[in-house]
Amino acid sequence: MEIDRRNMLVGGMALAAAGATGAFAAEPDRKIGYAIVGLGYYALKVILPQFANCSRSRVVALVSGDPAKARATAQTYGVPDHGIYDYAHFDDIRNNPDIDVVYIILPNGLHAEYTIRAFKAGKHVLCEKPMAVSAAECEAMIAAGRAANRKLMIGYRCHFEPFNREAMRLARTGAAGRIRYVRSEHGFVQRDPTKWRLHRALSGGGSLMDIGIYALQAARYMSGEEPVSITAKDSTDRTDPRFREVEDMIEWTMLFPSGAIGGCLSMYSANQNHVLAMGDKGRIELEPGTRYDGNRMWVGADGREREITNPPPGPGVNQFVGQLDHMADCVLTGREPIVPGEEGLRDMRIIEAIYRSAREGRTVTL
Repeated sequence: MEIDRRNMLVGGMALAAAGATGAFAAEPDRKIGYAIVGLGYYALKVILPQFANCSRSRVVALVSGDPAKARATAQTYGVPDHGIYDYAHFDDIRNNPDIDVVYIILPNGLHAEYTIRAFKAGKHVLCEKPMAVSAAECEAMIAAGRAANRKLMIGYRCHFEPFNREAMRLARTGAAGRIRYVRSEHGFVQRDPTKWRLHRALSGGGSLMDIGIYALQAARYMSGEEPVSITAKDSTDRTDPRFREVEDMIEWTMLFPSGAIGGCLSMYSANQNHVLAMGDKGRIELEPGTRYDGNRMWVGADGREREITNPPPGPGVNQFVGQLDHMADCVLTGREPIVPGEEGLRDMRIIEAIYRSAREGRTVTL
C-alpha cells in the first residue's frame, strides 16, 4: 500500500474507530471478552452460566476478593490463571488484551469507582443497576466513558426479556389505546439484617434502590414518557432492625406530560411482581412481570381476556444472553447500547426526587 497523506488520514480514522468500538475488520466473528467483577449470587448463579449460550460473548477474567472462590470459578469456566484478579490489582486489567468489557456486579456504592477505573484501563463497561448511588456519580461515570472513548451500558435486563419487549411494543403501537395509567408494584421479603443491601453506605437506599427500580422502569417504558413531577410516601417501621438505615416500603406517584399517571410501590416486607398499563382501549398486564423466568402476560378490554403465551423472542435465547451479546455487538459495531449510561442517570434523578418528596412531604417537580 502506498503511504501518502490521504492514506495516513484514512488509516488514522479507521484505527480511531477500531479503538472506540473494540472491533477489528479482520475478526468479524470474534467473541468479545468479559471480565466479571464480583462473584456473588447473581454473577455465579445467573450470569456466568449464560456465557455457554452466547454467540458473541465469552468470559476471560474474574475479579474477586476470595481467592479460593475465584480459582474454583475459573476452573469451571475455563478462565486462565492470568485472568484472575483481586481488587488490589484490579487496575492491572489494562494489561490484558483479552478483556474488552468489564461487567460490574458489585454493591451499588462501588459501581462508580470501578466503572471509572475500568474506563481508565481502556475497557468498555456493563454496569449493574442501579447505575450508582447518586446522579452526580452517574454523571461522573458517563464523563469517564466519553473521555476514554468507551461504551457504557446499564444492566436493564428487562429490555431484553420477551414479555417485556412485547408489552413495550404493544403499548407503543396503540394496542391499549392512549395510555392513561401504569401501575407497578415490586417487592420481596428481605429477612437477613446482615445483607449489604440493608446498609446505606453500600446500597445507597433500601427497596427503592433494589427491587423498586423495576417498578420505576416499567412505568417509564410502558407509558413511553418521562415524569414531570413526583409525590412519594415512605412507610417504614424504623424499630425493625432490618430498616434502621434504609427504607422498607415506599410508594410514589408520577405525573407524565400527557396527563397519564404512574403509580408505583416497592417493598422489602412482602412479595409482589406486577405491571399493569391501562389505556382508553384496553389493558396490558404482566404478573409476574420481571422475574428471571416464568413471566406471564395478558391483554384485554377490561381484564385478562387473552393470555400472550409465546411473545416474539428477543436478540438472544433469554434476557441474560440478549443483554451480554447486545453489549458485545455494540463494541464490535460501534452502535450505542439501547440502555446506555444516560438511561441509568434518568432513573437516578427520579429516585432522588422520590426520596426528596418522601422526606419533605411534598410534590417535587422535575
